[in-house]
Amino acid sequence: MAGTLFPGKQAERARGYAQLAWQNPFEPEREEIEKLLLGEAYGRLSERERLSALWEDLERLLGQTRPGFASGKGTQAEREIFQEMVFVRIYHRFMPEFDRLIEQAHERGHAGQRVGFYDRFVREVEEGLPGGLIGRYAGMGLERLFAVMDQIRRAFLHIHRYIIGQSPAANRLRARIWQSIFTRDMDRYQRVLADRMGDIITLITGPSGSGKELVARGIGLSRYIPFDPNARAFTEDFVKAFYPINLSALSPTLIESELFGHRRGAFTGALQNRQGYFETCGPHGTVFLDEIGETDVAIQIKLLRVLQTRQFVPIGETEPKAFTGKLMAATNRDLVAEIQAGRFREDFYFRLNADRVQTPSLREILNGSPGELETLVAFIARKMAGPEEGEKVTAEVCDWIGKKLPVDYAWPGNFRELEQCVRNITVHGDYQPENLEKPAVGEGIAGPWSRGEFTAEELLARYVAEQYARIPNYEELGRRLKLDRRTVKKYLQLKTGS
Repeated sequence: MAGTLFPGKQAERARGYAQLAWQNPFEPEREEIEKLLLGEAYGRLSERERLSALWEDLERLLGQTRPGFASGKGTQAEREIFQEMVFVRIYHRFMPEFDRLIEQAHERGHAGQRVGFYDRFVREVEEGLPGGLIGRYAGMGLERLFAVMDQIRRAFLHIHRYIIGQSPAANRLRARIWQSIFTRDMDRYQRVLADRMGDIITLITGPSGSGKELVARGIGLSRYIPFDPNARAFTEDFVKAFYPINLSALSPTLIESELFGHRRGAFTGALQNRQGYFETCGPHGTVFLDEIGETDVAIQIKLLRVLQTRQFVPIGETEPKAFTGKLMAATNRDLVAEIQAGRFREDFYFRLNADRVQTPSLREILNGSPGELETLVAFIARKMAGPEEGEKVTAEVCDWIGKKLPVDYAWPGNFRELEQCVRNITVHGDYQPENLEKPAVGEGIAGPWSRGEFTAEELLARYVAEQYARIPNYEELGRRLKLDRRTVKKYLQLKTGS
């Protein structure tokens, strides 16, 4: 039928709402769209008032244009814009239901339940788009649209749950995490990439204590999970689909056992068959390898084979099995430097580095937004002491920090150090910062080294003690340094004087 579906200024508003359908909510472009839609009112309204005003205006615009859409009015492009507006409206209408579904799953520790509002969701879509989905969505089932909207809400809630504060660095991190989940093109993602993101490995880098595992959880708990309309349930439990393992805490044999699994009798202590994470993890789950930079080359080679072939062989077996999930890894090490030192394989690095997320240091966060310190302290205090007493703890801690620590204190231990600071001040009324900064050239060990003041035995004792702080296990440290267990212990005792 001839005639435009959106006459006059309606066209610009309609395009704005259609853009909201698949816009990264943490990127500056989202704010620009809201400013365009709300005009001068944007600056006068709170965030909650803005959202309310947007949804009210969207309802009015849909009400004005729905009769024309139903009668076949408008170009194909205009009708697809109308469809995107319906998607935005339906997502907003069912947002509280998705929120309850997700929060209840976290409270119970599992998400296994029938979804009671799916039928109402289908009716809403059919009423909003009486002829069915059109354009590039024409072949998409409503169960997929439902699953994508559930994933969008899970991602939004998890990113806010795990990434605290409103500093520019925190906002950039949120936007980056969103891209790791949905890519930069959410429209393409939900049409063709949602089922394929498990093939892309995510590498999280950043200083120790900066929240790399929280980033991994935010991504791993927000993966796409199909919805079964017959069972009225999702095909996998998102709460139980995240499998983290700290590689630095385990010997190579235990790493293999945890990841690959083993048969009974495969090694001393293997008393029964055991499925590893690679086998337990389903197609929409995630295995997270923390401290990947700590692994020796033999383990790197075995993990590389899994990345290349998507197959693994349990210890004691000969037949390969398929790994169908997503792999994520994290490290606080400079992997390029590790490659140059011969401790990390270059081919393994490039396999890992398909999708890179960098966590900011606490110093970087506070440099961009000094007021974030109180926000972060308040978050820790509320979690520790509850909302009411948490306010008092926040005031006490911030007062102590303001009086006792330099304004430019670097927080070398990052968020983890800030947590310990809050706890120490709460318990003892005091905090003693550790000097974790790397010594400048000419200071610390470098000066005596350059002047030849160490004996060979003293130098080795210092080096063993330094490495023991990183690898607190005599046998594992001895293996890495090619020393026996007794020699490691001797040099530690020499250093400590015990």
